[in-house]
Amino acid sequence: MLLARSLHIIFMVTWFAGLFYLPRLFIYHAETSDSISLERFRTMERRLFAIMTIGAILTIVFGASLLFIWLEPLLGQGWMQLKLVLIAGLIGYHGWCWQIMRAMRTNPQLHSATWLRWFNEIPGLFLVAVVLLAVFKPSL
Repeated sequence: MLLARSLHIIFMVTWFAGLFYLPRLFIYHAETSDSISLERFRTMERRLFAIMTIGAILTIVFGASLLFIWLEPLLGQGWMQLKLVLIAGLIGYHGWCWQIMRAMRTNPQLHSATWLRWFNEIPGLFLVAVVLLAVFKPSL
């Protein structure tokens, strides 16, 4: 059980590292125009997305295993239900990153750098909320 919890946290860090860095790569991608740099950013984005997807899948697998172990006591608690909703939102954000990455292959200026900078803040908000819920376990 401690191993599953440790692996859940380790892969969560991996996933969030990707969620923080991929939108930053999008900003650099949107601000460049030479073909060598564009191809470099496409490659970096594709590789990072693969790594963060592995992190996401393993975070969910180990989180689900912990949830399965403590199914009855956890699912009845409001903080866990809210945490699961936030995780669903993170999965949606992950998918949104994939859509942006694919679209930027053909249209590097799909979104402005300012829009992408705001987009880059979203996972930080999720991280703060998820960690606070997991640590304080408020009764909701």
